[in-house]
Formats: sequence, structure tokens, C-alpha cells
Amino acid sequence: MLELDCGVEFDPVRADEDFFTALPPKPAVCLIETRAENAEPFLIRTQDLRRRLQRLLGLADPTSKRLNLRELARGIRYRLTGSKFEQALTYYQQAKQIFPKRYRKLARLRPPAVLKISLPSAYPRCYVTRSIAVDETGLPTAGAYYGPFPSRKSALAFSEQALDLFKVRRCQIKIRRDPTFPGCIYSEMKMCLAPCFAGCTKEEYDAEVQRLVQCLDTNGNSLRTSIEDDRERASSDLDFERAAQLHKRIEKLDAALRFRPELARRIADLDAVILQRSAEEQSIGVFGVHAGRLAEPFFLHFAEIASQPRSAEHIFKDYLEGQTATAQNGENSPAPSATALRDELGEHLALISRWFYSNPRHGEIFFREKDWPYRKILRACSRLLSPKTAEPPASEKAGPDTPAQGAS
Repeated sequence: MLELDCGVEFDPVRADEDFFTALPPKPAVCLIETRAENAEPFLIRTQDLRRRLQRLLGLADPTSKRLNLRELARGIRYRLTGSKFEQALTYYQQAKQIFPKRYRKLARLRPPAVLKISLPSAYPRCYVTRSIAVDETGLPTAGAYYGPFPSRKSALAFSEQALDLFKVRRCQIKIRRDPTFPGCIYSEMKMCLAPCFAGCTKEEYDAEVQRLVQCLDTNGNSLRTSIEDDRERASSDLDFERAAQLHKRIEKLDAALRFRPELARRIADLDAVILQRSAEEQSIGVFGVHAGRLAEPFFLHFAEIASQPRSAEHIFKDYLEGQTATAQNGENSPAPSATALRDELGEHLALISRWFYSNPRHGEIFFREKDWPYRKILRACSRLLSPKTAEPPASEKAGPDTPAQGAS
């Protein structure tokens, strides 16, 4: 947990002499503690700690309606933050601990939109949802989930494009396999296997669903390979008309994939690392993501690495591969309920997607495919510590950090 590691007592009598001048004019998350036992503390996030506290704890203007806590404040605890992402995560963690009943409203968190394929259903379908069911270990269950997307509209746009390549149902009715059922427009257009009126067997429909799941899992590569093989065979058989149709199908696949952001992937396989500049000099904040959940971050101090026997790459390996997200969040803590695990997953995905889809976005992100791209991660650290260097290549650039929400 990102603790509020600095504290100062507040004395209204001497505050104007040394209190405000001792505060750094830097971004921070700050908790103002009150003198009254029954009064709640006041949690804020700000881009200039000194200026914000001068407004809240300075001499009150009797003609102004601006909030003033000078007579109520007992002291402050704060944490300097080097990036908007670190600030948002710190604010979320502190709000969740101090205000457990209303922290979501304070942090303005809403689970992001994801695609769900309801695999346990007899005849699964693909649809957009904001709720992710989890098992007792916190992993997504009751289907395959893909996301997060920047909005429900973008998730719908991608699903419509992707489903045009498969014959999976889009209706919400209960399938009864009634031959007298009239079907729908998709079955008439041969865009659905029509299990509603027994237009296919259960095995044929399950095979089509697995093709869709495999396509989403491989970012379209499985479907592309299948179509390209069919196109080569058609060309070898001199069936150029079919080869042209298959080529158009590949173009349709490429058009569908353009609607899929890089962050949107199977939630259970969403492993990444987010790099941010730290408030300390020559330091990088490293925020691991394991199965869609934020792991406990660590801060890499490059000024101290020269005196250590391990290289920066080994330090990253220890962090990303040596521990699981469960271990990093504390093995000795009581096992949370399934509801708490579900809410936590949605909140972490909301924080990640808010940063990733922000414009501008500071910091960089790297995803784990078969392995972690350690060389690219180290080069990204160098870029973040020297922000005036040339822009990184498109394949390595992860982009910049969301402006933080207004202080609560």
C-alpha cells in the first residue's frame, strides 16, 4: 500500500511562520486530521501541496464562502507523488481504508466495459457488461472476459465487427431448439447457426463459439491463419473467385481488429507493467498488473543500483516473476469474500483503463506475451528519466498519464 509517509503537526498560532513554508509545492495526496474525535478527516489530492493547504488552512476570509479548516485541523499526513497514476492509486487506497463505505464515490470509480462470452450457458453468446464474476481465488469465472474498453460504445463497436466473422447468436432469448420458431434476421442472412430452430447441432455451435474464443485470445491470429490457408488452397485449385472472397474476409478481420485497443485482452491473461516517474530524483515507480489486478508497486532508485550486486534487469525479474499478485498483496491477511474480490478487480481495472485511455497519457506500459520485454522496459526507464530525449518508437511507446480528477 502507498502510505502517507510524511506528517506535520498544525498549530494555527504559528502556522503562518513556518508551517506553510516547510511544505513542498509539489503534487501530493494529503490527509488533514481534525481535532474533534467525532469529525472525519479530509482527504485531498493536489498538484501543489503548499498552495492548496494555504487555501484550506490559511487565515479565513469572513466575506468568502470557501472551505476553511484552520480551526479544526490538528495536523496533516501526506505523500508526494511523481505521476498522476501514482496519485490516483494512492488516493484510492487511502480512501478505501479511511472511508470504506463511500470511497468509490470519492475516487469516482466505475467498472469499465468488457466483453463476456457466457461459456457455461448451453448456447453461449457474446455481450457487453460491467460486472465480472470471480471465484474464491479472485480469478474471473462463469465465462471468458475481454477488456477493458474505454467505453461501452467502443466495446459494442468491436463486438459487432468481430461477431460478423462468426455465426454465434446475438439474441437474448432462451434457446429451446423449436423447429417451428421463425428465427431472426441474422439466421436469414446466414450470420447465425440458428440453434433457436435447430438449425445446427449442439456440437457445431460449441465449435463455432470456440473459434470465436480462440480468435479473441490470439488477437485474430488463429482466424487469420485459417483463412490464409483456405486462400492458398483455393489459389492452388485455380478457384480465384473463392480466393478473392477469402482475401476480403481477411480485410474484414483487419478492420474489426482496429476497433480493439491494445489494453483490451482476456482479463485472466492481462499481465503488464506500468512505468511512471517517481517523486524522488532518478527513480521510477513500477506498477505490476497480474490478471487485471494491480500488485504492490515498488520504486527503483537508479542512483543506488551502482552500489548493488544485482542489475536493474534482475530487480525487474524478481518483481515480475518472483511473486504472484496474491503474495504481493499479503498471504497472511484474511481471505476476502467473493464480493470484495469482484469489487476490487473492477476498481483496479477502472484505475488502469482511466490512465491508459487518458489523453494525454504519461508513462509507459508493457504487456507480457510469452515473456517480459526486459530490454524495452529498461530503455523506457531511461526515456522517463530523460523526458527531453527523442520520442520512442511506435512499437515501444506506451504514451502518457491522465490528468487526475479534481481533489475531493
